[in-house]
Amino acid sequence: MIARLLNTIDGGFQALANPLLLACRLLLGWFFVPAGIDKIENYSNTVQFMESNGVPGLLLPLVILLEILGPVFLALGLLTRLTALAMALFTILADVIFNIGDTSSTGQYLYQAELVIVSGFLALMAVGGGQWALDALRGRTGRAM
Repeated sequence: MIARLLNTIDGGFQALANPLLLACRLLLGWFFVPAGIDKIENYSNTVQFMESNGVPGLLLPLVILLEILGPVFLALGLLTRLTALAMALFTILADVIFNIGDTSSTGQYLYQAELVIVSGFLALMAVGGGQWALDALRGRTGRAM
């Protein structure tokens, strides 16, 4: 009886897989767009901040491009696995450079929160964008079931 109930619950979640994957793609992407816009609006300050942490300011256009186009690709479900990989690597790298040495409670919170964000990207890498993604048009639906 319990097994049947659990199977029914599991089946309900499987039926929600595509809208849940869409929500995952949108929420993960949404996190980065304001950061990309902020970097555009505060370009020179961001370059100074990057350089003060040993990161060449010449990389800022690439960072902005990733923070703006990555979420667009995720929202559309276009190259979902590859985009998730790029976003995960970027997030880990930025976390190590800018947050890992910050021993304040805020710094440690940011470090841990960004690792949680990486876990969302890892999930998208594992299952893909789902049927509600442009990837599905080329047969890359990401069926994890």
